Amino acid sequence: MAIRKRIGIMVPATNTTVEPDFHRIAPPGVTIHSQRLWLTNAGTGKEAMDQMNDQLEEGARRLAQGKVEVVNMTGTTNSFYRDLAWSDEMERIMSRGAGGIPAVATSPSVVRALTYFGARKISVATPYPDWNNGRLKIYFESAGFDVLNVEGEPWASKAGAQGINDQDPEVIVDFASGVCRDEADVLFCPCTAWRSMEAAAELEQRLGRPVVTAVQATAWRTFRKAGITQSIRGNGSLLELMPPVDD
Repeated sequence: MAIRKRIGIMVPATNTTVEPDFHRIAPPGVTIHSQRLWLTNAGTGKEAMDQMNDQLEEGARRLAQGKVEVVNMTGTTNSFYRDLAWSDEMERIMSRGAGGIPAVATSPSVVRALTYFGARKISVATPYPDWNNGRLKIYFESAGFDVLNVEGEPWASKAGAQGINDQDPEVIVDFASGVCRDEADVLFCPCTAWRSMEAAAELEQRLGRPVVTAVQATAWRTFRKAGITQSIRGNGSLLELMPPVDD
């Protein structure tokens, strides 16, 4: 019997999108194993992100007991709300907790995906309120991108952590396609609770340019670090192409 490849993922307790997304796209022979980090639906802002990130090392330690090959934290705001140095530190904390196996955080994965596509100017469609959108803009500008606009979907940005999970991907397509500016090289859709990976292929068809989503970029880098190279269709060109990662 072939040995399966095991992927460990950490998600916010309120997130009901990441696990279905990973299970849906996992190639045959790849199994997904998750650890939920405490976050309430009322949890917003720096204090909530700090509390969740305090659990990273222990969460990685628990996942490592399942002999996973890579561990990730599939979360966007908690990886960009401080700065570039923090998101790199997240990966070191997780790897340390997991006994040295590779670790992946979402925002550094998005930076690498945008870089792969040669993006200089980006438009960003989000489900976020103003605080998240402001911190996101600072992070990605610090990473060297010209952030043309960051716009939050009106209903989702008021729906709270759990409500974001429930927005229909077709609504995301309609909203995000209107956010992307003509001069943007890539459209970025953050938030791993938003079902934007399901919308990515249709968005690319409408816009005629790459679309990077938070779960998609995290999955790409996670799978490649585990030695998984199979093309994954129907979730945007990043997963279809499955380019090598540089770290």
